[in-house]
Amino acid sequence: MLEEHSASGPAQPVAATKDASGESREVENGTQRALNGAGRLSEAAVAVEGAKVDRGEMLRYLGHAGQEIAPELAARIDGAVELCERTSAPRFSWRTFPVRRGYDDQGKPVLKLEGSTLELPGADISAHLEGATECVVLACTLGLSNEREARRLAAVDATTAALFSAAGSALVETVADMCSADALAAAKERGLTAGSRFSPGYGDLPLSVQPHIVRILGADRRIGMTPTQGGFVVPAKSVTAFMGLFEGPRAAVDRRSCVACPARERCMLRKMGTPCYR
Repeated sequence: MLEEHSASGPAQPVAATKDASGESREVENGTQRALNGAGRLSEAAVAVEGAKVDRGEMLRYLGHAGQEIAPELAARIDGAVELCERTSAPRFSWRTFPVRRGYDDQGKPVLKLEGSTLELPGADISAHLEGATECVVLACTLGLSNEREARRLAAVDATTAALFSAAGSALVETVADMCSADALAAAKERGLTAGSRFSPGYGDLPLSVQPHIVRILGADRRIGMTPTQGGFVVPAKSVTAFMGLFEGPRAAVDRRSCVACPARERCMLRKMGTPCYR
């Protein structure tokens, strides 16, 4: 089963075909057709409205450890939150792909997502998706308007820029939660359960898979996300992730930790006892 949802605009029926590279693409022709015999490709618009900055999450990004906040700083935080929410245009897109397990030339595990050219190397993502029959690939962003405001603030007011950045980090996580909930609701209709999100750059899953996520989701034209050198994306306040779908009930297993994270030694969140996962 291959499904697609996008928050980038009105719903359009689509059909899946192949381009010259073998990557699936959408054709807005009012029909649905089988994709390699693996199911159907569908699309629905999802309005991202009412997303709010989680202030507790924002303070965590700022390194707050419960100390009293002075009234002047509290007012600046309020202003940064309001500015972030006003200048953001949250959007997301997701698709599901059947999972096929394999190994690379060195015998290391590789997950392949049927209907795409995307392969996920590494033991950590393989363990995270253990038992999954399908995988949700998702992308979320606050949009270029948020990016432009962040750059403007960085040039004129370092303190406000830091507050604005923390607010954006918290807000894009809220949008990612909304995206996950949307994918989970669709999965439940088919009797499937979902695991937690796992993003590129975590554990041994390289950031280099992010451009492939942008490509298979059409996230460049749908939600304005552009890959850059080193596997990063613009806008900076964006999230890409994978989420496993499982048949029937799944035992609660939380594999998240700082142990395998490549940023472990330099991560300020870990040192403060407030790791990035929730």
